[in-house]
Amino acid sequence: MFSHIFVSVTDFDRALRFYKPLMAALDVELRWSDKRTPWTGWHCDGKTRPYFVICKPYNGLPHAPGNGQMIAFSAKTRHAVRHAYAVALSNGGACEGPPGPRPQYHANYYGAYFRDPDGNKFCVACHEPEV
Repeated sequence: MFSHIFVSVTDFDRALRFYKPLMAALDVELRWSDKRTPWTGWHCDGKTRPYFVICKPYNGLPHAPGNGQMIAFSAKTRHAVRHAYAVALSNGGACEGPPGPRPQYHANYYGAYFRDPDGNKFCVACHEPEV
């Protein structure tokens, strides 16, 4: 469905300090990083699209997070959800909802919500039953 997802950041170096350990916690592989542009991208399993990319706004205007927008990363286990959430918060993220079941979405939904240092909202979700 998606080719790539771009997330704007204000301070690129700060963003790298946040996203590199988060992507590592989710076992998402770095594809490229160019501080001159600046942008950094990660790709899915099999080195395929979609790509997740952080960058400074292309138009040169200040970054502003969208109201009502959120990107959700998939996690293979509930432990991975908890780990990614902890990594996000320990690297400057802010809690928007701690890890836990969300049965209002479906019986096996387990997710955590946070914002990056620029205010962009994210979720990490596992859709598998607890093992």
